[in-house]
Amino acid sequence: MRSIRIIGITAVLAVALTACSSSTKGLKSTSTGARTNAPTTAPTTAVATGGLSGTWSGQYSGAYKGTFILTWQQSGSDLSGTINLSTDGTPSVNGTVSGSSIRFGTVGSSAITYTGTVSGNSMSGSYQTPGGGGSWSASKTS
Repeated sequence: MRSIRIIGITAVLAVALTACSSSTKGLKSTSTGARTNAPTTAPTTAVATGGLSGTWSGQYSGAYKGTFILTWQQSGSDLSGTINLSTDGTPSVNGTVSGSSIRFGTVGSSAITYTGTVSGNSMSGSYQTPGGGGSWSASKTS
């Protein structure tokens, strides 16, 4: 049996070889790698559903070195909270998350910007200050 299935604007020709039984044996993937029985919606991720809310413990190195405790709330793709830096108090932070990419920064006179990626209960990336930059990483603690 031959059938045509439209995925978005791309037409994909899928060839299904079926036996006389109701078995799915013989189904093949298309040349683009799409499967004829693939779900139509992507699964919801913890990042997209507020999974970053809570407390994160981390460290940074480079131009400056130390530890931090990041406490924030996530509302959709927006982040807000505080970061308790071992060397510089507890400034407010605001940021955004899109997919696995995260960007946030301090609010106030000492501008520090952080960029990186999130995967499950860990995240890492780089930071930049007027005095230099470096790397950072953190793990969710609660």
